[in-house]
Amino acid sequence: MGGLMAASFVSRLGATRQAADAAERAAWQREAKLGMFVHWGPYSVAGVEASWPILTPNGEITEADYRALPARFNPTLFDPESWIDLARKAGQRYMVFTAKHHDGFCMFDSDYTDYKITRTPYGKDIVRRLSDACHANRMDLGLYYSPPDMNHPGYRDTSKLSAANYRGEPARAEWPLYLEYMGLQLHELLTKYGPVAEVWFDAVDPDTQARYDGQRFVDEVRRLQPAALVNNRLGVPGDFVTPEQFIPKAIPVKGIRMDSPDHSAADRQAIQVPRHEDFQPWEACMTINDTWAYRGKDRNFKSVDTLIRSMVEIISRGGNFLLDVGPQPDGRIQPEFAERLEAMGKWVHANAAAIYGSTYGPIQGEPQYRTTVRGASVYAFVMDSAATEIQVRGLHNPVASARLVATGKPVAFKAASEGIRIAMSKELWSEGIPVIELRA
Repeated sequence: MGGLMAASFVSRLGATRQAADAAERAAWQREAKLGMFVHWGPYSVAGVEASWPILTPNGEITEADYRALPARFNPTLFDPESWIDLARKAGQRYMVFTAKHHDGFCMFDSDYTDYKITRTPYGKDIVRRLSDACHANRMDLGLYYSPPDMNHPGYRDTSKLSAANYRGEPARAEWPLYLEYMGLQLHELLTKYGPVAEVWFDAVDPDTQARYDGQRFVDEVRRLQPAALVNNRLGVPGDFVTPEQFIPKAIPVKGIRMDSPDHSAADRQAIQVPRHEDFQPWEACMTINDTWAYRGKDRNFKSVDTLIRSMVEIISRGGNFLLDVGPQPDGRIQPEFAERLEAMGKWVHANAAAIYGSTYGPIQGEPQYRTTVRGASVYAFVMDSAATEIQVRGLHNPVASARLVATGKPVAFKAASEGIRIAMSKELWSEGIPVIELRA
């Protein structure tokens, strides 16, 4: 593998505990760049999306049938080491696992509910098995935890169908009991399963997240796992923001909301290349097809080329790419996902020096290429397969050398006004999207 291997979150833990500020907490995430998101639960048995079929029903499954799925959930082929191996092949250096989704089902052995994995035919604590394997194999692990909980009577009146009140009922007298339940479960997740790289909260209604008294839970994460990152979905600022199923059109900066891909033209122009202190760390989460959970009917798979191009767009703007898989009911990751991840990983490993530990490049908005920077090197990712030549302008220092990262071969260039010109031969495309290292 090219490039510098990043020290893992676990190996940095001691130093980070001594200086648990935002920059130190984020160091491992900046290095890692690529992660695997995992949405998995009894809903995979029915081949439906996680939770949403009972929140916004479409006739696919009744709530009663959905609630009965745990009795059929027995993933006897679950092998956490195989997940880790696939993530490594894909170039992904961390995982984020759904410990509890909106339906309230817990994939860990919580003491505070019977709606959990250890009450299924499988009977084992999935989070325990996965966390033990991740720590043994030096794969950083983050945990997804949903504040909404369709199963808890403190969150909503459970005598009604979820669709009637899935946004929760904080005005009811039972609401403080639900917040206490959240606190107890977070304590379990943050004290029983070893180091947690990030805590990934989620919500069903972004405009009402503050109802959860978010700072209370962020403070609890800081107390119990001071090295862990926290995302921005509890109604209070977190360590990073989480655009979902879209890529920001420009480098995110602090103070500009990331709820949708629609930023004004003025905003995009103003935030092309921000100062380091203004940059907003971010992590884009996306699916390989159109569904977060396993859904055999969903055959709309993104191509390997599309996934690589999405990754390049993300890292060229300083972000992380959290790419989702929904394992099958038996615990295996479906072949269509595995094939794409492995093919993407071959390109990633060949171009690792331009990816891991990089940040947004000094040239933004060029239609033919994207840039990242790491140390003294600027990397140009050529995106336009029809280009016969690219012109690189706007670098701070004159270019003294250029090489193709995947092969190490020198790349010829000519001096031009305010930069250089590079002729794009077919040979440069022999290893896929060309990545060219430029050094002064």
